[in-house]
Amino acid sequence: MSSAAFGRGALPGDPPGGRRALAVWSVGVAVYFVAVIFRTSLGVAGLDAADRFQVGASALSTFSILQLLVYAGMQIPVGLLVDRLGTKKVLAIGVVLFTAGQLGFAFSSSYGAALASRALLGCGDAMTFISVLRLGTRWFPARRGPLVAQLAGLAGMAGNLVSTLVLARLLHGIGWTAAFAGSSLAGVVVLVLLLVFLKDHPEGHEPEPFPHRGAAYVRRQIAASWREPGTRLGMWVHFTTQFPGMVFLLLWGLPFLVQAQGLSRATAGELLTLVVLSNMVVGLVYGQVVARHHAARLPLALATAAATAAVWAATLAWPAEHAPMWLLIVLCAVLGACGPASMLGFDFARPANPPERQGTASGITNMGGFLASMTTLFAIGVLLDVTGDDYAVAFSSVFVLQVLGVTQILRLRGRAARRERERLVASRVETVHVPV
Repeated sequence: MSSAAFGRGALPGDPPGGRRALAVWSVGVAVYFVAVIFRTSLGVAGLDAADRFQVGASALSTFSILQLLVYAGMQIPVGLLVDRLGTKKVLAIGVVLFTAGQLGFAFSSSYGAALASRALLGCGDAMTFISVLRLGTRWFPARRGPLVAQLAGLAGMAGNLVSTLVLARLLHGIGWTAAFAGSSLAGVVVLVLLLVFLKDHPEGHEPEPFPHRGAAYVRRQIAASWREPGTRLGMWVHFTTQFPGMVFLLLWGLPFLVQAQGLSRATAGELLTLVVLSNMVVGLVYGQVVARHHAARLPLALATAAATAAVWAATLAWPAEHAPMWLLIVLCAVLGACGPASMLGFDFARPANPPERQGTASGITNMGGFLASMTTLFAIGVLLDVTGDDYAVAFSSVFVLQVLGVTQILRLRGRAARRERERLVASRVETVHVPV
C-alpha cells in the first residue's frame, strides 16, 4: 500500500501522514512484530517445554497464564505511561524487558526460572501494542485509524507466522537454548532502530501538555475512560473475539491437533500456519471495510463470534474419533478472523476518548481479550487434567466466555452508539464555529 494512501482523508489539525509517517510507524511495528514472535514462541514449544521441565497440562498452561496475567495487569499502567512519557520511552523499556525474558527462557533449566522469564517477557510485551496504536494516532489522519490498527495487528500475525514456521524448525534443528537465545538477537536489532529513528510525533503536531498530579491524575484518567460506554464496549468486543484464536495459537492448538486429532506435528504446524495466514487476509479486509463503513464494526464482531462458536461446536461434537481434515481447515480459517475482529474494539474506544486519554482507553480495551485468554487457558489446563485429556470437554469452556461477552456487547451497544453520535455532532458544531 502506498504512503499516499495513509495521508488521504486528513481533516484540519490531523497529522499529515505520508512517507515520513509510514517510515517512523514501521519502526514501532517492527518492535511489535518481534514482541509477538517472543510471545507466541511457546505455542510451538509447548510439548518440548512439558518434556524439558517435566510438567503436566495445568503446569504447562501456567506459563501462558502467567505471561498473559502480567500482560493484562500492565495494560492500564502502560496506557497511563504512554499518555505521560510518550511512545519512544515506553517502547524502549518494553524491548529491554521482553528481550531479557526471551534470553532468560533460553537458559532456564528449572520450571521456576522459566516462569520468571515468561513473566518478564509478558511485562515487556505489554508495552508494545498500545504504544504502536498511539504512534499511529500521532502520525496518521484519524480516518486512517481503523486501517492503521489492522495493519499493526497484521504485523503481529506475521510475527506469529515466524514463530510457527521458523522458530519451530530451529527448535527441532539446533535445540532449545540455541533457538531461543538466537531469536533474542532480534530484540537487540529493533532496540537500535527504535533509539535511532523513532519519534513520538511529527513536527508541528506536539500534543498539548497535560499536567500530572500524582494518584489523583491516575484515578481521573481511568475513571473518565471507563465512564465512556465506547471504552467498555470496546473492551467486551476485544474480550469476546480475541481469545479463541489466541488460546489456540498461544498454547493448546498444537496439542489439540496432535493428541486429540491424531495429526503429525508437521500437519498440525501447517494448520497453525493457516490460522495466521487467514488472520492476515481477514485483517486487511476488515480494515478496509471499517475505514469505508464505520457502522460495520459491530456486525463484523458479532458475526466472527458466531462463526467461531459454530465451527468449534461442529468440531468438538463430531461423532467420529477425529474430525475430518476439511472441518479442521475450516476451524483454523475461522479462528484466523478472531484477531482482526478483536481490533474492532479499539475502533469503539478511540472515538469515545480525547487524545490525552487514548493510551488509557486502549489499555482498558486491550485487557479484555487477554483476560479471556488467560481464563480459558487455565480452564482448559485444569479440565484436561481432571478429565484425562478430554479435549471436547476442556475446549467447551470457550462457549461460556463467548456467551458472557456477547451479552455485554448487546447491553452496551445502544449507549455507545448514542454517545458517539453526540460527540460527532458536537465536533461538527465546534468545527463550524472555529474562526478563520
